[in-house]
Amino acid sequence: MRLEQGDYARETVFADDPVAVARRWQSVGARRLHVVDLDGAREGRPRNDHVVRAILGASTVPVQVGGGIRDIAVVQRYLDAGADRVILGTLAVKDPTTLMNAIVLFRERIVVGVDARGRVVATEGWTEASTVTTPDLVTRLSEMGVPRMIFTEILRDATLTGPNFEAIAELMETISGLPSPIRVIVAGGLASIGDIRNLSALGVEGAIVGKAIYTGDIDLAEAIVAGGA
Repeated sequence: MRLEQGDYARETVFADDPVAVARRWQSVGARRLHVVDLDGAREGRPRNDHVVRAILGASTVPVQVGGGIRDIAVVQRYLDAGADRVILGTLAVKDPTTLMNAIVLFRERIVVGVDARGRVVATEGWTEASTVTTPDLVTRLSEMGVPRMIFTEILRDATLTGPNFEAIAELMETISGLPSPIRVIVAGGLASIGDIRNLSALGVEGAIVGKAIYTGDIDLAEAIVAGGA
């Protein structure tokens, strides 16, 4: 399912069998799957572990998993279950020590989710606003040696209105001046193949396409070609 603008009261259910959906996208050429335990993200601990594990067991492509992951033991559990990468979000703001430990232990298999409303970073499944700005957090992540981040503009997410290209361009400029550049994946609002091409031109590593492939606004096979991935 998808949440519009991160609002749990505005959810759209596209299918009731996540494993079948994972197989579907693989069958049409997906080379990586992005899976988030939304209940876990909101409650601060995995809530759909059995479903995530089933997806991992059915997948023949790399899978990155996020949602409610707050400690090293859970990171290890998902990696042992077959996840290629684990996404940490709230930890980056609330528990940087654990995040640093995860980076030291797992390196490239850690991705940090930076979820923003405007310039302010949100935590706890997007339900809380922090006092940290996106540029400040990204600078901190660079200093910690974070290899990769997912930047989501929450107010664009699942709206099919296009990404916030101005904010993304600003983010890429900030990163270019940091001592340890971070690779960026963008999520939120993608609605067309043109959006993917424009993101590629800005130098982002990848884009997460969610609602648009369920509605048919973006053809997955065409998107893979357009993104060069």
